[in-house]
Amino acid sequence: VQLQASGGGVVQAGESLRLSCIVSGINISMRDVDWYRRAPGKQHELVASITRGGSRSYRPSVQGRFTISRDIAQNTAWLSMNNLTPEDTAVYFCTSGGGWGRGTLVTVSS
Repeated sequence: VQLQASGGGVVQAGESLRLSCIVSGINISMRDVDWYRRAPGKQHELVASITRGGSRSYRPSVQGRFTISRDIAQNTAWLSMNNLTPEDTAVYFCTSGGGWGRGTLVTVSS
């Protein structure tokens, strides 16, 4: 399983970013896809999930601001992040089928 996350960057509070996760080696229609993040000095936390059936869930702090989506034909998942805050600063990782992609850094300045 290989996952390639991208799309991170440096933005100001209130701005948006869209992270991409290209998956190979498995078919995401048969797997859940999760986005995690690790903020400086903190442990990994689950941010959003989309099940193989298409159900979505979010941690409360991002509910209403983040949207997880996927395209089965492209075997790709996305995390759209709106109204970012400095508390969203972290390295973001996508996971599926037991594999973890290299993270992409999101930095939100106040």
